[in-house]
Amino acid sequence: MSDVEQAITRAHHDEWARVVAALTRRFGDLDIAEEAAAEAFATAVERWRADGLPPNPGAWLTTTANRKAIDRIRRENKRDDKHKEALMLHVDDPPEPLGAIDDDRLRLIFTCCHPALAVEARVALTLRMVGGLTVPEIARAFLVRGTTMEQRITRAKAKIKAAGIPYRMPSADDLPARVSGVLAVLFLVFNEGYLASGPGTDPVRHDLTTEAIRLTRLIRALLPRDGEVAGLLALMLLIEARRPARVSAGGELVPLAEQDRAAWDTELIAEGHRLVRERLAAAAAGVAPGRYQILAAINAVHTSARDIRDTDWSQVLALYDQLVRLDPSPIIALNRAVAVAELDGPEVALAVVDRLEEALAGYHAYHAARADLLRRLGRSRQSRAAYDRAIELAGNTGETAYLTRRRDQLR
Repeated sequence: MSDVEQAITRAHHDEWARVVAALTRRFGDLDIAEEAAAEAFATAVERWRADGLPPNPGAWLTTTANRKAIDRIRRENKRDDKHKEALMLHVDDPPEPLGAIDDDRLRLIFTCCHPALAVEARVALTLRMVGGLTVPEIARAFLVRGTTMEQRITRAKAKIKAAGIPYRMPSADDLPARVSGVLAVLFLVFNEGYLASGPGTDPVRHDLTTEAIRLTRLIRALLPRDGEVAGLLALMLLIEARRPARVSAGGELVPLAEQDRAAWDTELIAEGHRLVRERLAAAAAGVAPGRYQILAAINAVHTSARDIRDTDWSQVLALYDQLVRLDPSPIIALNRAVAVAELDGPEVALAVVDRLEEALAGYHAYHAARADLLRRLGRSRQSRAAYDRAIELAGNTGETAYLTRRRDQLR
């Protein structure tokens, strides 16, 4: 990849959300914002290859996108109406609640996560408009077909326009009720960065994990007493802390058991542990922890162990048992089976995993877990078949490389 192509890729990762958010704020229309941003990035591919990089790529993209948006409005012969609508959108807005954070991307997230939209639509729309993920990448995250996801996003944008959903921060009174949907979105954005699904992309997309953490910090500043906001931030920090050890020099994902723990980011771990201790103190005072707080506690156990052999698997399993009561999803049950394997052996864990086949037949991690358990039991032929299926379903380049090597090591 040339320097210009690398710069274009970086610009898309770094500037997409900012450009879309700024256009939405100016024109009050998600369709116009998305189309103009996409056209600006397409123009950048052509112009930058021919003319070289501009001095300020972000400003170039914003200016170009604004011109593209105005051109579209003119083509539709609706310029005056659109401009009046956009103006009224901001003139009629009530003052922001005291202490609210003025961030276009955060405003855009709350717009995309409006309760008038179905939960699936909120997450998908925000991943597209804020995270800059492609429709195929979002479809993979949802385990649905690309056409289905395209329709879901289109309907969500149409609903925002038809319902007149405003582009602004919710009031202080409405924030707590609105935040749970936003946290779900940010967790999925983070997960897409932590285990990138796009073909040809880096195994880990630091831009997405960084943006998810940044936006979660902003929400924590808005809701400093919300336990789930603190829990999600702690969870992200403890996972992000392991990023320097997650990809080998050859581009393979490195599983937790094989990571060089000396490479972990101790500052992020310390911050994550502080947040977990804060929530543990609240739990001791009678405040029941939520899903993100329990997941953060599980990751705190892992990041407290100096070696994989020092992991307190009994504590991990107890936390998963607590989590299953809150979220009895098959994916949580699959993750719990990993702890079962460490405590009770691979045969017991395999029986647990096999019961999840109907729910997780299209999920690569299910087949990867089965492959590893079968390998540990010496059932190489079945393990190879499970690895083959996991490789077929996996979308992450580093994970595919790792699974392929593990399969090829079978005897």
